[in-house]
Amino acid sequence: MQFDLSSVETATMVFVGTLAVALLLLVFVMTAGFVALLLVGVGKLAWFLVSSTLLAVVHGINHGWDRLLHHASAVEIPGDFAGQPSPSTGTYPRVILKDS
Repeated sequence: MQFDLSSVETATMVFVGTLAVALLLLVFVMTAGFVALLLVGVGKLAWFLVSSTLLAVVHGINHGWDRLLHHASAVEIPGDFAGQPSPSTGTYPRVILKDS
């Protein structure tokens, strides 16, 4: 027995067609949602990598600066700094008066 499409009622064909269009729309919406989630995930990953890299650079600079300061404070310089005589600054030999 062969299947004859002309024997199917119009309402049944409309119902099946509506289900087919709904299935196509469902696949489209789910694909679009998956792509959106994928793009958000990639964007978040990129932001995480950039922010982590910048944070590591800042911490490295801070660590290096801290080591430099600790090293400079531990160094002993032989002798004392003698004050340079300057008649315009009075008893403070290293002060520069900007208004005078």
